[in-house]
Amino acid sequence: MLRPALAGDVPAIAGILNAEIRGGTASWRTAPVSDEDMADWLVERLSAGRPVLVAEADGRVAGYGSYGAFRSGGGYAGTVEHSVYVAASFRRRGIATALLETLIARARDDGLACMVGGISADQAASLALHEKLGFHEAGRLAGVGRKFGRPLDLVLMLLALDAG
Repeated sequence: MLRPALAGDVPAIAGILNAEIRGGTASWRTAPVSDEDMADWLVERLSAGRPVLVAEADGRVAGYGSYGAFRSGGGYAGTVEHSVYVAASFRRRGIATALLETLIARARDDGLACMVGGISADQAASLALHEKLGFHEAGRLAGVGRKFGRPLDLVLMLLALDAG
């Protein structure tokens, strides 16, 4: 079940992100986030009219997704960048697909033009999901990231929202 995130979801959201920060490359952050950091993030997103969704499964927050500004400057107002994270124990259940499909629908309803996903090139499942949902690779930035002592490539995936 998907629903809008609430303040009470912040510890679960932070926990999902922190697990990825500690052990994965879906986030290139290297320091954990606090509940306060994520509470501020939630308020900021909601105050800007941007969606923050959580997916519930087995009575727990299993994942979350949102989108926000791609870059500052009025010329970018029609483009957003999204993030979707699913707790490891809930992956391969369609949760990321449901979150991303709902974010895409919301962005279209909001009249936005483009959605961007910045994805680590080693995240094959995420790249495949984006391709399945109509995103295409718009650019690849070799070696721009570094985590766990190794360089990481960033793949920019793009979806034109007004293309149907």
